[in-house]
Amino acid sequence: MSRGVTILGSTGTIGVNTLDVIARNPDDFHVVALTANNNIERLLAQCQRWRPRWAALADEAKADAFARLAREAGLEIEVLAGEAGLCEVCRLDETDQVMAGIVGAAGLPPTLAAAEAGKRVLLANKEALVMSGALFMETVRRHGAELLPIDSEHNAVFQCLPSDYGRGLEEVGVTRILLTASGGPFRQASADELARVTPEQAVAHPNWVMGRKISVDSATMMNKGLEIIEACWLFDTEVDRIDVVIHPQSIVHSMVAYSDGSVLAQMGNPDMRTPIAHAMAWPRRIGSGVEPLDLHAVARLAFEPPDERRFPALRLAREACRAGGTATTVLNAANEIAVAAFLDHRLPFTAITAVIEDALTQIPVEDAGSLDVIYRVDRQTRAHARRFVANYRSET
Repeated sequence: MSRGVTILGSTGTIGVNTLDVIARNPDDFHVVALTANNNIERLLAQCQRWRPRWAALADEAKADAFARLAREAGLEIEVLAGEAGLCEVCRLDETDQVMAGIVGAAGLPPTLAAAEAGKRVLLANKEALVMSGALFMETVRRHGAELLPIDSEHNAVFQCLPSDYGRGLEEVGVTRILLTASGGPFRQASADELARVTPEQAVAHPNWVMGRKISVDSATMMNKGLEIIEACWLFDTEVDRIDVVIHPQSIVHSMVAYSDGSVLAQMGNPDMRTPIAHAMAWPRRIGSGVEPLDLHAVARLAFEPPDERRFPALRLAREACRAGGTATTVLNAANEIAVAAFLDHRLPFTAITAVIEDALTQIPVEDAGSLDVIYRVDRQTRAHARRFVANYRSET
């Protein structure tokens, strides 16, 4: 039976790849709703192609413009606006699955709404767990939602775990989770070279096609730090059971080590359509359009430990995870402000982690038991980080 899909962030990389998978499996899936932030031109083209009954734009002013264009194009579509509109399309009875592809903290409310509605949540928004892991996972359990990871690393871990891993990793013989990382474009850069990195260099990832913010996170390795936190919540384990392994080829997407000495790895070409197709069809397998892996062409797989002196984001993420509570909310908020400042040429690359470390030092940790607390700490951290960036500029 065809399953209805709502795509949060349909104009971004995850959304575009999700639509490609749907196009290859038209009998299995159909589009119920598409959402975007403000890219009305691409959203209009997608709606003309897929004819969803609903569309939503986070930017309320752009929603009015989009509604006018949709009418002129002869589309019979209900256009919703703002955070409320994004949440509404996640709760629709027609929606079976929600692809959570909105980057950053903005993705938390609609992703949480999908969990509250008991949907299959395809989680590509790691910030939902980084900001509010305990609250989010409790919402999933309480409402009977199904949470499947889309990040290539977490999807790989999921594929390498036994089906009953929910009993506890120790109970099923798991000793370590090994998250692989490409190392980004500056894996071998010296400290002096890192200090001169430009936004244009940072967004040029060697293996993956990603948005600008995620590309910068990969370059600082904060992306991997956020993934460590996400893995703790997804697989109910402690941070010290998770290792990061630099793997420049991005062929092994992650590994799971077992007590008998086995290490299971999930491999494939670096293409997000693989984890998207896996999660959408699970427990079945469907075509994704990804070329089969040619190991003879790959020839060599290399692995090395990360250098946390040059890439302190990993250390900061682990410290925030151990601190618990709102510490990871602070980490995420400060990182978003710092990355935006870097992309806007207002902060050097190596100062991104300085902004984060300052916020973790200065913002008190609170219990993250409610969205009110999480949002208040998020706002407080963003204001603090903006002041740090402004003072950094004036002092340098």
